[in-house]
Amino acid sequence: MLENLREQVFRANMALPANHLVTWTSGNVSGRDPETGLVVIKPSGILFDELSPENMVIVDLEGNVVEATHGPSTDTASHLHIYRHRPDVNGVTHTHSNYATAFAAVGKPIPICLTAIADEFGGPIPCAPYVRIGDQKIGQVILQYIGNSPAILMKQHGVFTVGATVLKALKAAVMVEDVARTVWLAMQIGQVEELPAEEVAANYERYQTRYGTFQASRKE
Repeated sequence: MLENLREQVFRANMALPANHLVTWTSGNVSGRDPETGLVVIKPSGILFDELSPENMVIVDLEGNVVEATHGPSTDTASHLHIYRHRPDVNGVTHTHSNYATAFAAVGKPIPICLTAIADEFGGPIPCAPYVRIGDQKIGQVILQYIGNSPAILMKQHGVFTVGATVLKALKAAVMVEDVARTVWLAMQIGQVEELPAEEVAANYERYQTRYGTFQASRKE
């Protein structure tokens, strides 16, 4: 079932260690099929070298296993809660990447002091309160605190990102770690300064609507 989505989710999961966002078996990526509502997610406790498109787990939005060779990720309930309440989201990523999780460890958001943060996130990357792992409570708190951002830090836990596609959720996770590292390095030099609101809005609009697009010049 869902051969194409299985492949996307598998590749996205393999991108986590490739981008130094996880270690051992931690972290996970899921994707939702908009037509069926079914979700493909990484299996629990399997080494990344042992993952394949075939052992990705398929569940429905209530958490019932539809097709699997292993149990689903222990974060499945959190992913599903997000999907049930955010129809615009079709990809969710969870990591424990070092620099971003360092901010989460002390319960601090990542301040919007770089154009790269304004481009991708449109504001500071929020940090939600601590929640015990294992049920949909994490998903509930994510939705309560994430706002319009594609990323959120969970205090003393790690990073969750969302996107309209699996790739967009993965990109947000990569970008969170990249900007977190730069901001941490900057904080070793001195006090960081947040961008003015109008600059945040201008950079976000440019990046989200015009970056990477081609507009031919009009000839009268």
